[in-house]
Amino acid sequence: MGCFPRRLVELSEVKKLKILQEVLGDFYREGISQLLFFCPRCEHHKKKLSVNLEKNLFKCWVCDWSGRDLYRVVRRYGLTKHRADWRSFGQQIEINNFAEKLFGTEEVERPPSIDLPNSFISLVNKDLPSTAEPPLNYLRSRGLSRDDIIKWKIGYCSKGKYASRIVIPSFGLSGKVNYFVTRAYDNSWRKYLNPTASKNIIFNELYLDFDEDMVLVEGLFDAVKAGDNSVPLLGSTLTENSALFQKIIENDTPIYLALDSDVDKKTNRLIELFLKYDVESFRVDISPYKDVGEMSHAEFLEKKQTAVFLNSDNYLLSKITGI
Repeated sequence: MGCFPRRLVELSEVKKLKILQEVLGDFYREGISQLLFFCPRCEHHKKKLSVNLEKNLFKCWVCDWSGRDLYRVVRRYGLTKHRADWRSFGQQIEINNFAEKLFGTEEVERPPSIDLPNSFISLVNKDLPSTAEPPLNYLRSRGLSRDDIIKWKIGYCSKGKYASRIVIPSFGLSGKVNYFVTRAYDNSWRKYLNPTASKNIIFNELYLDFDEDMVLVEGLFDAVKAGDNSVPLLGSTLTENSALFQKIIENDTPIYLALDSDVDKKTNRLIELFLKYDVESFRVDISPYKDVGEMSHAEFLEKKQTAVFLNSDNYLLSKITGI
């Protein structure tokens, strides 16, 4: 157990076990290190969820749910108090150094803040000019509410380079704008016109919680419909060097993939990447819709609840049956 005194390690494990009992219920011990609980995922009538506190592992012998970090169990099925208590003493890895240990010492270069267009008008304002009616009508036609407009700080431009376009800004951890997306609300041949700035950002990182489930979608309107903790990929994909991917790995964030129905190759690449790094991943079936943006909030949440947990076996089977 490294340089930790055995007494302190045992004390830590006693505290962890108390949390697991509050989350999962009673257990019985099998052998020296295996603890068996009821599995909250498959709800089998026998205690088949095997937990090893010393090695920080768990595995259900019925549904094959497994992981290399018990915090996954606490995060998914525990209360806020359980998650906070576990994080206060249960992490053996120094989180601040995790990305460096995994990817090397080179830091991801975060893009600087940028300015919104000079002609930007916020639709959050109470008193709006007459030019605001067309963009508001467009947003209503896409199923966006007043609350959505406020949450995403949506505005528009009626003149200049981005004339007749919705503008949705992204805010970095500093609270400053680090990117924005524009979408034409008239009949412009070019639907999207974005700034010449780096896309290696975490869109709206200021408002994200990497300790909770995160939804990855294609575009901004998909993210709006998907709700809290949703991140648009803006047409790009994730690589091991991207800021978003490294923060997901650093925080062991559970991921729900809800990409457009016509980007199976891209989805498969992401699944393979997440499986490689043992990221807890789920795939949301958005059919019969083409993308999440066509759905309502309620419809997406219903789809999310039936998302398929991904592992190497069922992913390989889906690829074989899909050939």
